[in-house]
Parts: sequence; structure tokens; C-alpha cells
Amino acid sequence: MNIFYEDSVHFDRDLPEFGTQGGVHVHKDGLTVTSPVLMWVQALDVILEKMKASGFDFSQVLALSGAGQQHGSIYWSAGASLVLASLSPDLPLHQQLQACFSLSDSPVWMDSSTTTQCRQLEVAVGGAQVLSCLTGSRAYERFTGNQIAKIYQQNPEVYSCTERISLVSSFAASLFLGSYSPIDFSDGSGMNLLQIQEKVWSQACLSACAPDLEEKLGPPVPSCSVVGVISSYYIQRYGFAPGCRVVAFTGDNPASLAGMRLEEGDIAVSLGTSDTLFLWLKEPVPALEGHIFCNPVETQHYMALLCFKNGSLMREKIRDESASRSWNEFSKALRSTEMGNSGNLGFYFDVMEITPEMIGCHRFNAENHEVPAFPGDVEIRALIEGQFMAKRIHAEGLGYRISACRCVRCPSVCHRHCQLCLCGFCIPSFSRPCRWNRCGLFRGCEVSPKSHTGCHANSGSFSGL
Repeated sequence: MNIFYEDSVHFDRDLPEFGTQGGVHVHKDGLTVTSPVLMWVQALDVILEKMKASGFDFSQVLALSGAGQQHGSIYWSAGASLVLASLSPDLPLHQQLQACFSLSDSPVWMDSSTTTQCRQLEVAVGGAQVLSCLTGSRAYERFTGNQIAKIYQQNPEVYSCTERISLVSSFAASLFLGSYSPIDFSDGSGMNLLQIQEKVWSQACLSACAPDLEEKLGPPVPSCSVVGVISSYYIQRYGFAPGCRVVAFTGDNPASLAGMRLEEGDIAVSLGTSDTLFLWLKEPVPALEGHIFCNPVETQHYMALLCFKNGSLMREKIRDESASRSWNEFSKALRSTEMGNSGNLGFYFDVMEITPEMIGCHRFNAENHEVPAFPGDVEIRALIEGQFMAKRIHAEGLGYRISACRCVRCPSVCHRHCQLCLCGFCIPSFSRPCRWNRCGLFRGCEVSPKSHTGCHANSGSFSGL
């Protein structure tokens, strides 16, 4: 786990010619969000050149892998595979791949323009719960199958000219292979297309999205598969060893689960603007809320992902209103009240929550009567206990069971008090420092879901995009 090299390329700052904000373009409808494919390609050029200039010894790299933002999709045009296989080491990638994409701007995870396609998919398979049981999630706008369906419906000529569809992860792996890399089980779970139990594409979902889709996706593979050796382009241009292996790239969320070294029964709680819960499950129960993905570490196990939109901003608002804008006062108030809050309970959704879909602040006293307000110290404990009990309840809804496990809390600034309330899960807990590239600890190569590409090299393996 020793880090030998680490660097990044910031899309907005370092590649201003693409005109992105936060690494993306938000279209006029406010729903469509895309990123330029060639920006990602050029970012790889930039970071490899920086490594070369620093004297990094690529010949010592025995294997490489990576992580990419989930759900995004890349559309390779007819004939692109021939270009990939015959790259000239005299030129950077972005100059050689300019004509290789039938769609120059890739839909990314922030896109929410496919509501129509989501409803169509759910109807086609027999309902949202049926789809969740098949693929691990009900239909979501950002999921790749619905993005593909939109492209097929609105731009059929683009779809017909596409010979291969990659996820961001398998796209990045393809750049290193010099050929199309397969999609791995874990990242493929975020498409509304993969049957998570059988690990095969769902024929019903494929048919509902677009014709000939299975051929354009290729067969999926386990996340730990060696998918080939590095392209001769990198051997000649950068000095990689000819036997350097490429392991299937995966999504940022699955790689984060592996990078935090979770084990069966573990939970990871990331406290941020949105709170995120990662779970390692053996027997999942797909539901209408949350997501079940194939586990990137153990092929026969699963991982669950729950996202709560009202996270740190909601806590900061109650801090400002009830603790004089002070985290110290907030923590004192939390410690001054008893566990269980004397029966007072609150649900705090300042913005529309997604788990579940609800908005508003709702407070209930010990007699189960809704009340308009609580005293400041009661309000603070009601908020924290309510947030963590909600996490436990929704986790149990996906199949989590309390056991002798750990809770890995990824800390965020000024949330020391939340350690007190992990008792909501009735399990021991500890903090593990997590940086932006925690998924890089497992995969190394990361295409960030936000605004940069990062490179991370450790223990004889290359970690990059």
C-alpha cells in the first residue's frame, strides 16, 4: 500500500479549451449533463506525460487497473477498434482518436433527462420492483440503459453508427489495451441491464432499451479479471513492460468499497453534502430505494449503496439554529441528552430527499404527536438519531443484519459528534481517513465523477486515470 507517485489533472483549469464547469456541460434544459470524451482522452495524455517528465519508471509496473465514474457511457464509432489497435507512439492519444466516437459528448451520472425511458423500462419488465429484483435497482435517470434508450430514440443514426458502447471504466481500460475492454460485473450493475444474480445481460431489459444492444455491449466479466496486456503504444511511448497486465476497470463506488477494505457485514458511512452508505451483503434484498451491485472483491457476494441527500447541509442548518453556529456547542448539546431522546424523534428534509422521497421537517414527541419545534438540545439529538436510524432502517431493508462487524466512518470536517450516534447500528466503529482517490487504493486509475483525473501508483501496480 505504499504510494510512489500521485498526481491529477483538473479538467476545468488544465484543459480550459473544453469549457467545462466541474468537468461537465449542463445543457439548456437543465436536465442533460455531458462531458467531452476527448477531454478524458487528453487528460490521460497529460498525466502520462507528467509522469514521464518526472522520471517515473514505467517498466517497473507489473499490472494496472482503474476506477471510473459510474453510469457514464461512451459510444465508439464504426472502425474505431482498428484505430485503437494501430496507434502511433509518435502522437498523443487525443490526436489519433478524434474521429472514433459517434457521440462526442458522453452522458454522465448527473444527467436526469431520461424519465420517459425509465418509465418505459419499468413497464416493459413488469414494474419497478421486478426491475429492481432483476438488476438491483429500479429505473434511474442516470443509469446507462436508460441513457442508451434515449440516444436510440432521439438519435437513431448515432446509435446505428456505434459499434461498441463502453462505460467510463471500460472505456479507460480500452485505451490501455488498444482494444475494447469488457464491462465488469460491478460497474455493469449500475446500468439497469445486468441480472445481478446470474451475472448476464437481461434480455428483457436489452430489448426494452435498443436493438442489437448485447452485441454493442459485449459479454460482462468478473471485476478481478485480467482482460489483457498493455498496448504496444504505451510500451514504445512510455516504456511500460511488454507483460504489464490490465485488470478490468470498475466503477468508483465499487472501487471505494474495496479501497476501504470492507469485509462481509461491514458498513462504511461517508458524511458529506449527501450522506452515503456502503454495505457488504451476502444475501441482498433489492428494493425500490437504494441500489444492489455485484461485489467487486467477492464475485458471489454483493454490495449495497444508499444515498441520503439531506446530509451535512441539514446538520449545519440545525447547528446554526440550535447551537449558535458552533460545532462545539452542538457536541455539548448532543452529549447532554440521553440516548433515545426521551422518545422525541425528528425527520429533517430541507430539500427533497431521495431515500425516501419526502420534504419538510417533522417532529414527534414521546406521545407520538407531531409538534412544531423542540428545545435546542432535543432538536440536535433528534436530528442525529433520526438520520442514523434512517440509515439503519434502509440498510436492513436491503438485507443488512446486525452482526459482529465494524462500521467504517469516513470523517468529514466538524462531525466528531456523529461517532456518538453510530450506536444506532449497535456496532463498534472507527474512522479511516479517506481522500478523493480512496477508490484508487484498490484500482489506482480513476476518472473522477467530478472535475479531475487522478493518477496514483503503489506497490508495483500503476494507478492512473
